[in-house]
Amino acid sequence: MTDFTRTHMKEAPSWWANAVVYQIYPRSFQDTNGDGMGDLPGITQRLPYLADLGVDVIWLSPVYKSPQDDNGYDISDYRDIDPMFGTLEDMDALLDDAHKLGMKVVMDLVVNHTSDEHNWFEKSKQNDPAYADWYMWADPKPGHEGGTEGAEPNAWGSYFGGSAWEWVPERGQYYFHQFSKKQPDLNWQNEDMRRAVYAMMNWWMDRGVDGFRMDVISLISKRYDEEGRLPGVPNSQLPMREAGPDGYVNPFADCSDGPRLDEFLQEMHHAVFDGRDGYLTVGEAPGISADRAAEVTALAPSAPQSRELDMLFLFDHVDINTYGPGGKWGVVEQPFKDVRPCLKKYESIVEKGGWTSLFFCNHDQPRSVSRWGDDSTDALRIRSAKALALVLHLHKGTPYIYQGEELGMTNADYTRLEQYEDLESINMYHQLVGAGVLTAEQMLAGIQRVGRDNARTPMQWDDTRYAGFESADAERAPWLEVNANKAFVNAAAQVNDPESVHAFYKKLISLRHTSELVALGDWSVLDESNPSVYAYVRSRGDERLLVLANMSGAPAAVPAEAAALLGGGFRNVLVANDAADDVRAQLSAGTLQAWTAAAVLL
Repeated sequence: MTDFTRTHMKEAPSWWANAVVYQIYPRSFQDTNGDGMGDLPGITQRLPYLADLGVDVIWLSPVYKSPQDDNGYDISDYRDIDPMFGTLEDMDALLDDAHKLGMKVVMDLVVNHTSDEHNWFEKSKQNDPAYADWYMWADPKPGHEGGTEGAEPNAWGSYFGGSAWEWVPERGQYYFHQFSKKQPDLNWQNEDMRRAVYAMMNWWMDRGVDGFRMDVISLISKRYDEEGRLPGVPNSQLPMREAGPDGYVNPFADCSDGPRLDEFLQEMHHAVFDGRDGYLTVGEAPGISADRAAEVTALAPSAPQSRELDMLFLFDHVDINTYGPGGKWGVVEQPFKDVRPCLKKYESIVEKGGWTSLFFCNHDQPRSVSRWGDDSTDALRIRSAKALALVLHLHKGTPYIYQGEELGMTNADYTRLEQYEDLESINMYHQLVGAGVLTAEQMLAGIQRVGRDNARTPMQWDDTRYAGFESADAERAPWLEVNANKAFVNAAAQVNDPESVHAFYKKLISLRHTSELVALGDWSVLDESNPSVYAYVRSRGDERLLVLANMSGAPAAVPAEAAALLGGGFRNVLVANDAADDVRAQLSAGTLQAWTAAAVLL
């Protein structure tokens, strides 16, 4: 990575101002032992590919020991590696090789909840005095027998379906779980529990990890009344919110961005990161506003005690048009023009002294080229994948690439529910279809469009039987079916092709490393109401970069404000998904062809 940020530290918040992060979903990246699951040696094997791509940081989704109820986001031992992925020695080897190649490694940190098979929970379930209050326990509703219908402490429902409360007879209480019943929420009110979390984080940092991506970290502080009671429990001063069509109340509003979140994050920073250099902390932050994100990510040099996180993942842009009766599963259309105001909000975080992450894809989201691009033909897939990449990577912030995004990988081509493994998709199918909220056909269409397994199909390295994820003669097939389009969407076909999606990503990453205008320049939007063309300007001193992208499948006029800037001409085409001469011709004619995206120096 170019070190120009060191020369401009008064303007750049840290080394990650011109860095690019690559997310790996380990079980789907590379299998080296033929068991159908990706593993740590497989990631190590592919490090040269990532170094050649140019990424600076690798983010690993969870590889800790886990029963895999939610694909590793249910951790049973924070200080061990699940045998599915390898050993601690394999992790050490990965860290060592990545560092030798100039890449940092960030681990997923899941501390809103653990697995119900974690030793902490086993002891809490037995009412061990040292651990009794490490999770969120509550008595049955007065007048009801624990474990019977209606005896739950309140009407909260799990995001994965059903009640958010699970009865434990040996303790005589319920525990709270926002997600799967095998993922009990930790009680962050308990100081001993927090100290144990920080000790574990320091253990990993001392081992060589370069930071953490913190899963649903905005949900760790819950809302209690003055007497420490949750909403809806007897005598609580906090009102219960309205139930949804499934009869449950969504607990999100009382769990997101709670009153002690800043306190907990500041405490975490002091306990783990004070005195360390070169690390990265990014928090998954559902429910956090852009204004709050600026506060959480502010460097605050005048008040170092208020340091929290380096950047956040916000979800406004991936949650658009998902609030009908069927929630995200009832989605019919998600036009890119609705994404643009969200990106403007994210840029406001930087303007206010914070920092922002830039992403379209991750392990929980469908593939961006299937969601907002056009994957109906290979030519349109390539063109729209490049357009999406250009508009994202030329924003100010830190870009994240999800594995396969740099190849233009698409949603899974599954047609039957039995092909899916995702717990959320399967549970919500049965709940919403069973309640008559959606028909079976509507729900399957929703899963095909936005289900999490769309991003989890095996990485497509080549066109062999299992796409190079494992050997073609492996005894066990991959844990998820490989997308049939691996025949033409794969890394082997792209790494030496200068016109490929992969080559385009390499060019964008290089610009992030070498151009102060791209990494540090100010950002301003143009022609906000234009239905098809997304236009914005990056500026730094006398330099100005105009970014224009027709994010539609039909020709569109260059919008007025952008046309006015082009009236004086431009110096050159910095990067585009068309040949420079073709871009010049389109701009001269005042019309952008379908999916044309370009950045020109004014």
